[in-house]
Amino acid sequence: MSVRHKQLDLATLEIFVAVAEERSMSAGASRLGMTQSAVSQSIRQLEEQLGVVLFDRKRRPLQLTAAAVLLLNKSKTLLAESAQIRSQILEANLGISPQVNIGLVDSFAATCGPTFIKRLLDKTLRLAVRTGLTPFQGEQLMARELDIVVTTDACEWLEGKVDRCIFSESFIVLTSKSIKGTRYTREAMHRLAASTPFIRFNSQSHLGAQVETLLRRLGIKAPLRLEVDTADTLVAMVAAGLGWAITTPCCLVQGMQHASMVRVGMLDNIHAGRSIYLVGRAGEHEKLFDASYDAAVLAVRETLLPALAAVAPGTEKLIVMGK
Repeated sequence: MSVRHKQLDLATLEIFVAVAEERSMSAGASRLGMTQSAVSQSIRQLEEQLGVVLFDRKRRPLQLTAAAVLLLNKSKTLLAESAQIRSQILEANLGISPQVNIGLVDSFAATCGPTFIKRLLDKTLRLAVRTGLTPFQGEQLMARELDIVVTTDACEWLEGKVDRCIFSESFIVLTSKSIKGTRYTREAMHRLAASTPFIRFNSQSHLGAQVETLLRRLGIKAPLRLEVDTADTLVAMVAAGLGWAITTPCCLVQGMQHASMVRVGMLDNIHAGRSIYLVGRAGEHEKLFDASYDAAVLAVRETLLPALAAVAPGTEKLIVMGK
């Protein structure tokens, strides 16, 4: 007659992981909110069930045996998969994601962020928001540190991703009030660059790289004298008369406290700009991804466009909603 072995249960594995990571029965019990005697009994039963010794109890802190090291790695994988299954079932049943980490590019976070996040709060049980520069968001998405990102990069290099364009915006030229131009042809930009210092945006950012590409395309050689790392600082520097800059309507709103002290110029027969995308991992958080896209579009229409119409009338027309 064959002997039927009792299956390992996740609760016991969770106790084992806590003790193994803490290297202490009492610390493991404290971490789980259990009594030390209950934890010790579970570990003894687990060792009897497996027929191995998991800890060298003569040493402090507890030392893991070779069997325990293997079991620890396997247990952590099983517990993580179990948590993901529960998360997916809850989302499928209620349309609610238990825990989600969302990354927002700075300019979107500062302008549309509150309206966007407010619409997502009833779609998650716990929502963590991270802001930063675009190049790092794709890496964090790939490393599963973020689940969904609003970014200026569609992450074409990332396998197994899904993306949708939220909106596109044309570049604008910012100068001090003392400069009268409001329409900038290629020739006009050359004259401006020859007479006024150029203020660069962070070279590590996607926007900064796009602006540099535009300058090279136009054959404009602007000496590197001043570089800033936030959109509001950029607008402030232009407002102070330190130079001119190329930016976007969204970034102008981010620095709107200084917007009344700058002159906004439009590009004339020069097609250049950027797009803002929603990017996630295919097959994960599908309902939340759709809800996030709808929330982002509404945030742009309810927050960004009215702000642009108030700060720099006409620039709202430079925003084209994604399809």
